Amino acid sequence: MQQPKSGRVITRDQYDAVLLDLDGVITDTANLHAACWKQMFDEYLQKRATQSGEAFRPFDLATDYRLHVDGKPRFDGVRDFLKSRGIQLPEGSPDDPPQVETVGGLGNRKNDLVNEVIEDVGVQPYEGSVQFIHQLRRHGFKIGVVTSSQNCTTVLKAANLDAFFEVQVDGNMIQAQQLAGKPAADTFLMATKLLGVEPARTVVVEDAISGVQAGSAGNFGLVIGVARKGNAEELKHHGAHLVVNDLGELVE
Repeated sequence: MQQPKSGRVITRDQYDAVLLDLDGVITDTANLHAACWKQMFDEYLQKRATQSGEAFRPFDLATDYRLHVDGKPRFDGVRDFLKSRGIQLPEGSPDDPPQVETVGGLGNRKNDLVNEVIEDVGVQPYEGSVQFIHQLRRHGFKIGVVTSSQNCTTVLKAANLDAFFEVQVDGNMIQAQQLAGKPAADTFLMATKLLGVEPARTVVVEDAISGVQAGSAGNFGLVIGVARKGNAEELKHHGAHLVVNDLGELVE
C-alpha cells in the first residue's frame, strides 16, 4: 500500500467528516493507559497467585494490552483480558469501589490510576495530530472524537484541544446510551448520526486493532491506521485502508 505524500488523501469532494480516536491518536496517553492497566492487573494477578499457590504470570504490554484491552470500553477490557486467562469474576456494577474484586471494581481501580497520572503529569498531544486537526478545520471538515475513555473531556481540556470537536462520543455516552464498544461500529455510527453525515463520506482514524475493526465493520469511506507501535501490517490486516506512523504525514 502506497503511503501518502500530502493531506490530499482526504479531500472535501470525497469526505465530509473525520472521526478520531483519542488515546494514541490525538494525545500521547495510550502508553499511560497501558501502564495503568498493567499496574492494576499485575497487583490483582499477584494477589490471586499468592492466595491460590499458582505461578504469577504478569500482564504483558506487548500482547495482552494490544489483543485484549486496547481501544475497548474499560469494563470490556477487564472482562476480555480475564477471559484470556480463564478467570471469571462477578460483574458487580459500574459504581463498584476500586478495592472490590469484580469487573466493575477492577475497571474503576484502573481509572483511578489514570486520573492520578493525568493530574500529576498532564497530557501531551502529538504535534502532527494538532497540525492535522488544524488542517481539517481549515478545509471545512466536521470533526468528532470517538473514544472508549471516560476521561475524554479532562484529557482534551488538558491538551487545549476541547474546542475543535463538534461531537464527542466517549465512554460516558457509551454507558448512557448502552452502545456496543469497539470493535463494534456503534460508537462511530453514533458520531456520524450526531454530525449528520454518511459513513461512506466519513474518515475514521485509529491506532488500535479494535478501532480499525470498528471502522471496517461500519463501512466507512476511509479507515486510517496510526502505527505508533510499529504494527502497520497488523492494522492493515484488521481493516485499515491506509497506515501512517504519524498524522503529520497527512499535513500539506
